Amino acid sequence: MASCSRAQVISLYRMLMKESKKFSSYNYRTYALRRVKDGFRENLHVDNPKTLDMLINQARENLAVIKRQVSIGHLYSAQRTVVEKEPHL
Repeated sequence: MASCSRAQVISLYRMLMKESKKFSSYNYRTYALRRVKDGFRENLHVDNPKTLDMLINQARENLAVIKRQVSIGHLYSAQRTVVEKEPHL
């Protein structure tokens, strides 16, 4: 696979963030968002093209997993946590 450009990496990051925000569970949503941010920050200075391609492929696989888990999560609704509940005024 050809080396990915900066625009492709940013696009992949945005897709991961967008999909992670779709989790209905607060805990899963915050965990996924944190993992995406931390993973990209951790590998910010990777210059080796082979390593970069491996990381991009891994991120694409993770995106597919997140999409599957979000769709499964929407099938089984759970009670909202205290953090998610609307404040009563």
